[in-house]
Amino acid sequence: MAFHEVRFPTDLSFGALGGPERRTDVVELTSGYEERNTPWSHSRRRYDAGLGLRSLDDVAAVIAFFEARRAQLHGFRWKDWADYKSCAPSQEIGPLDQEIGIGDGVATHFALSKTYASGEGSYTRTIAKPVAGRVIVAVDGVTQTHDVNFNVDTTSGVVGFVSAPEAGAIVTAGFEFDVPVRFDTDRITVSVATFNGGQVPDVPVLEVRV
Repeated sequence: MAFHEVRFPTDLSFGALGGPERRTDVVELTSGYEERNTPWSHSRRRYDAGLGLRSLDDVAAVIAFFEARRAQLHGFRWKDWADYKSCAPSQEIGPLDQEIGIGDGVATHFALSKTYASGEGSYTRTIAKPVAGRVIVAVDGVTQTHDVNFNVDTTSGVVGFVSAPEAGAIVTAGFEFDVPVRFDTDRITVSVATFNGGQVPDVPVLEVRV
């Protein structure tokens, strides 16, 4: 799959409607009980970029972006304003936000991830598209220096250390991130008359696996 490391204009994604979805198979038994299973180990996100458009200039910007991606052909980055940090949206990222691994004295690469927890349940999401310059890393609570102690591959979300963290050392990170997506349509239909009257075009966007 071709992926362009370019972000959809953030002023246009602000106001978009969307969020995570899952697929659950529910079978109702004759006893009245249910059996529930899912073929997906990870959730997937959908958005409607059309709701963020406020002017015909915005429409023109989206059409240009759409054409440059060749519609569904190439993926791109998307800022989900409701979920783009390793911490709560109202907080600033910190080096202790998320545990991403435990050192063994040998491994030098650790993948960024974000854990969602509620009660006894939790889900760990792989973060593949961190934002450049917005990743902070710590080992056993000691903040590391970028380009001295570690580097980050912003195309894969992998943190690489110059020296392997010691065995048992807890590796943590704070970060901002984008969602890898593509357009979920090969057509954008716009009517100038209806747009000025308040009707916005439908521009579906779908998360992709990278």
